[in-house]
Amino acid sequence: MRKDRKPQPIYPSVEIVDIAAEGKAIAKIDNMIVFVPFVVPGDIVDLQLSRKKKNYAEGKPVRFEKYSDIRTEAFCEHFGVCGGCKWQILPYQEQLRYKHKQVEDNLTRIGKVDLPEIQPILGSEKTEFYRNKLEFTFSNKKWLTWEQVQSGVTFDNMNAVGFHIPGCFDKVLEVNKCWLQDDVSNQLRNFVREYCYAKEYTFFDLRNRGGLMRTLIIRTSTTGELMVIVIFYDDEKEKHEDLLNAIAEKFPQITSLLYIINQKANDTITDQEVLTWKGNDYIYEEMEGLKFKIGPKSFYQTNSEQAYNLYKITRDFAGLTGNELVYDLYTGTGTIANFVARNARKVVGIEYVEDAIEDAKFNSQNNKIENTLFYAGDMKDILTQDFINEHGKPDVIITDPPRAGMHDNVIEAILFAEPERVVYVSCNPATQARDLNLLDAKYKVEKVQPVDMFPHTHHVENVVLLIKK
Repeated sequence: MRKDRKPQPIYPSVEIVDIAAEGKAIAKIDNMIVFVPFVVPGDIVDLQLSRKKKNYAEGKPVRFEKYSDIRTEAFCEHFGVCGGCKWQILPYQEQLRYKHKQVEDNLTRIGKVDLPEIQPILGSEKTEFYRNKLEFTFSNKKWLTWEQVQSGVTFDNMNAVGFHIPGCFDKVLEVNKCWLQDDVSNQLRNFVREYCYAKEYTFFDLRNRGGLMRTLIIRTSTTGELMVIVIFYDDEKEKHEDLLNAIAEKFPQITSLLYIINQKANDTITDQEVLTWKGNDYIYEEMEGLKFKIGPKSFYQTNSEQAYNLYKITRDFAGLTGNELVYDLYTGTGTIANFVARNARKVVGIEYVEDAIEDAKFNSQNNKIENTLFYAGDMKDILTQDFINEHGKPDVIITDPPRAGMHDNVIEAILFAEPERVVYVSCNPATQARDLNLLDAKYKVEKVQPVDMFPHTHHVENVVLLIKK
């Protein structure tokens, strides 16, 4: 028989003093660090611990005694329940300050390498409606807010379409308005929801595996194109067709209407057949006259306008004169490779996902770029000494790895190749710092430029230029 846990004590009048690397704020109680969500430095709260470990604790505010002078009002009705945009209550300039500090702390504490002065973080011009892709989940397990539970109202319809609740894998928050993507995204999601309610379509049951509606993915681009992907679980042709026709009629601006029948246990679509209902099976993004094809499975930086600034910094750090052999590691759909190709002699791109490499090749052909080569496979298996001997030692390596950073074998290959410059683009300054420490054997950090791609979150991108010692 399970013992009921004793409620943790409440500590009155605790001041929030800082923000941690993962976005939660910090308080101190008797020299113990406590991580607290949805507060900002300067708030004074009555704090209840929710979890206590040997070296730290986690807590939640149960009462605000005084609000911080820097605190601002959250603009989203779902703030505090939805897992995203947790920094809405922090003014944007303060967000940038803490992100800059996060980069500096990681590179200093983990990297332990000599650093130049870190350039001021480049903020995003758009802080709302800046994403080009969102994914909404259908569930028959609606998350009820505290207010809804306390209301005593019985909810006959427990279907919802929106975002997963953090820590509850099968619970979904019903989203009315999201501020992350162009408002057409809200219009589409809400239309599909109401249509499915009216037609009594079933929503996915994650635990028991059943239901018609599973996921809705919406992609927009700066060219004005619009892709909508409807993912069904049950294979009911007539219902699929009725919904897709209704979407096409209501939103004639859709240029790519696709659907998938995914009956796997997980939501990933990389191994699924994508069927075209209307228009093309891709949309385009554009930069400096270059057009980049984006398919339903393609990775593309989710903040298009800030991605352009990120790539310009990358190209500038590469210092290309037109004579260089460039290796672009983790090239994805070849966006960076094709973006810098006109300034290089030759660019060799490597990427794990085969579909992405096919898009990269298409993007080169479509833009009449003839000095690129692309290879698909695991980076640590492709980028070997034999590969480098065959294609030539690069003058510049650009690397943009996933959050986990680079495999040790990849770092060894870079040290073997000995390019004059390495431009390291990272979405995780902690793993970037670890890799910089390993590259320190032959390289020194010349420039550091943080870039904010995701306003109102703790995430930060960082570009580092390394020069051979």
